[in-house]
Amino acid sequence: MVASARVLKLLRRYKLAIAAALTILLIQGLVVWSLRSLEEGEAERKTRRSKLPDHNSQNPKRDPTLWDKQRLLSGRNRGRGGKSSKLKTPQERGMVAGLDHVVPHDLSSSRNFSESRGGPDGVVKLPATAVPGEPGSVDGAHQAPSNDFVPKCDITGKDALSALHRARSQQCQQEITSIVCQHQAGQLMPKTLPQFCPQLVVSNPVQAVGELDNSLSKVENPVRVAFVLMVHGRAVRQLKRLIKAIFHRDHYYYIHVDKRSSYMHREVLQIAQQFPNVRVTPWRMVTIWGGASLLKAYLRSMQDLLSILDWKWDFFINLSATDFPTRTNDELVAFLSQHRDKNFLKSHGRENSRFIKKQGLDRLFHECDNHMWRLGERSIPEGLEVSGGSDWFALTRRFVDYVINSKDDLVSGLKQFYSYALLPAESFFHTVLGNSHMCDTLEDNNLRVTNWNRKLGCKCQYKHIVDWCGCSPNDFKPQDLIRIQQLTRPTFFARKFESTVNQEAIDILDTHLYGQYAPGTVAIKAYWESLFEHLDGTVALSDVALTAYTSFFRLGLKSLTAAQSNTEACRFEPAGHPLSVHLYFYDDYFQGYLVRQEAQAVGSEVREMLEIWAVPQATLVLETNLKEFERLKKLEIGTEWDPKERIFRNFGGLMGPLDEPLAVQKWARGPNLTATIVWIDPALVVAASYDITVDADAEYTQYNPPLQRPLRPGAWTVRVLKQWQRVAEVRFLVMPLTFKDKEPLRKEEDRLLHAGPPGNLYLEQSFQQLSAVLKLPSQESAMREAQRNAQLMGKSLEAWVDSSMGTFWVTGNVCAQQTSSCPALGLCFKTSWSSLSPDPKSELGPVKSDGRIR
Repeated sequence: MVASARVLKLLRRYKLAIAAALTILLIQGLVVWSLRSLEEGEAERKTRRSKLPDHNSQNPKRDPTLWDKQRLLSGRNRGRGGKSSKLKTPQERGMVAGLDHVVPHDLSSSRNFSESRGGPDGVVKLPATAVPGEPGSVDGAHQAPSNDFVPKCDITGKDALSALHRARSQQCQQEITSIVCQHQAGQLMPKTLPQFCPQLVVSNPVQAVGELDNSLSKVENPVRVAFVLMVHGRAVRQLKRLIKAIFHRDHYYYIHVDKRSSYMHREVLQIAQQFPNVRVTPWRMVTIWGGASLLKAYLRSMQDLLSILDWKWDFFINLSATDFPTRTNDELVAFLSQHRDKNFLKSHGRENSRFIKKQGLDRLFHECDNHMWRLGERSIPEGLEVSGGSDWFALTRRFVDYVINSKDDLVSGLKQFYSYALLPAESFFHTVLGNSHMCDTLEDNNLRVTNWNRKLGCKCQYKHIVDWCGCSPNDFKPQDLIRIQQLTRPTFFARKFESTVNQEAIDILDTHLYGQYAPGTVAIKAYWESLFEHLDGTVALSDVALTAYTSFFRLGLKSLTAAQSNTEACRFEPAGHPLSVHLYFYDDYFQGYLVRQEAQAVGSEVREMLEIWAVPQATLVLETNLKEFERLKKLEIGTEWDPKERIFRNFGGLMGPLDEPLAVQKWARGPNLTATIVWIDPALVVAASYDITVDADAEYTQYNPPLQRPLRPGAWTVRVLKQWQRVAEVRFLVMPLTFKDKEPLRKEEDRLLHAGPPGNLYLEQSFQQLSAVLKLPSQESAMREAQRNAQLMGKSLEAWVDSSMGTFWVTGNVCAQQTSSCPALGLCFKTSWSSLSPDPKSELGPVKSDGRIR
């Protein structure tokens, strides 16, 4: 009893402390629990905002039928929730907002370095001293321990715990743990750094544009430039136009191709074989937006260029394939020769502490698994004046040599600091120069103009690869080029340009610099971009793409047979898989797909290489007497919506049963209005219905209802209604698939791909009661046909695919790579549309007497 009384007395005395301790333990438990669910947080938040339950996120084991289907359709993406929306009946009205397109995380190895060994001509051979650092670190910086290091520390920061939970590979998790443990122990970041700049320097702006004397004839000992091109993707023809515009035999071109872009790398190697002053890095990296890998690639390129003894360059200028010059090479050389001791970098122009916060420099980041992970807070080293801005610059050889070869504490400390920084290339060189003994050489001008549109470009579109929100510039269009003319500071390059978005802007600049091509020059308004080459391997194709491309080719051969029914030599059967696929544009309009493949003449063993042109057909119908709905200018359904450029990157809208289509409406200015959007599947099932509100100044509205998959293959219909009266309608195709995992569909269970959603319900609530209001025909026959089609296999399945595709696509033409046994087939290089036809604007011819190609 005495002990109990003492216990009670102690409890009363320390009850507040005990309560506080229990509260802290409870909060810590809640924090850990919330962090464990962070990976699913974004999808769950979207689902909670939606009143339309997403069947794709439910537990499939509760429904055995659904479980079986989802097991068979393993590997597909789950449905994405929408913003607030309401199920529609004629008596109910709701409002829905647009749903941002979420890009799935693309998992790949955290190893971010490859090195060519004894590669083909055009690949630089470097001394053995050029050794790269670890993935995601900056060469010359202190390296993290090896991958077998097991840390002996407790990680407490919520950012680090979140990153560890979301990282996919064990190697990435080990790297994160090692870095965080070092940081917690105070062993990772420099605490102080020296300041070598003798005084606060304010750079005087160089001459205004109108005052420039860019006559190269007056320049003694003109400078030579080393252009470093960081390229990726498949836009080889646009890259060739850039090289053609900036090429001169007195300058040097060093090209790095992203490790993921094998097709581009093969093409660039061929370019390098043509010119002795063009070389390709013998190493390749995956460079992601905001990643430390980009700074690492620049530093490695600088080290390489200093090691190439026969390249006597004075300036280092970095470019991408989406850049284009705004002044001639001679003007650039004359300008730099007049300022040969200046380093051109554009600063942020903000108060410094605001820049540090906005840029995330006070946060610790690490790149692995092709992702930039935020790991916690850190301090800026004392004595350091941080600066930054644009990651496009023109640097002197003297400064580049200092950055690469200096062993002083400033350079080595900043390499360490920026190894774990977000967007390091936007600040590293500025900070090194501003704190060095060369600070008086800084010129606050990067010699570029960038087409910024913050309203469209700052939509956190990189959150799938970086734990931060960032911005990206828009592509130039003709109406944007006035920005170049309005600048008062000297500029020599502009960005960004994309020929699949708008080629005319490039044409205007090219003509301004070098004049028009000769009258009669072909393909001036045409543009081709590769989607697939056989060396990529069919693994590079999705089942949807492989189904579509093989169907296009079969339809082309059938069209040829029908047009030449009396010519036996014009009857062909497809052989193998497509060998190349291109997008084709003319006058900045998408014209279709070009598929090249071998075909075998019926009754012969001879194979010929043919190319067919598949042309999309418009399906939009706008009613007359629209009144306020005259505002509606376009209604499109597709995937891969780009909210910045406001286009579907999936040109032609190729999609299959497991895709997630998005409806986008384009509007002119006008009165506020409310419209009803209804989705109807091929079996006349009303899949979804919702309202959208369109403000007076709205340009685009968008929404993708979280439809349960698989979608039923066939022709879908989306209607825009005003008080249940049709004002617009568009049809789109969900393709049946002839391939699953790149193999022909053969298994019985694969038929579930084409069976539609469980119970014919795309959402939790049925909308079939709207059939009468929408005046749809009887569903019975359409459903029977859909069920029959779902059972098809082999040739019957191909016939269904071709019949469906033939409703939305027609064959524009067919050509032969070499002289064909079919007299009706012309040679591809003599056509105006084939990917093999001449394209003078993108061809790199011989060097002329003045040292140029263009």
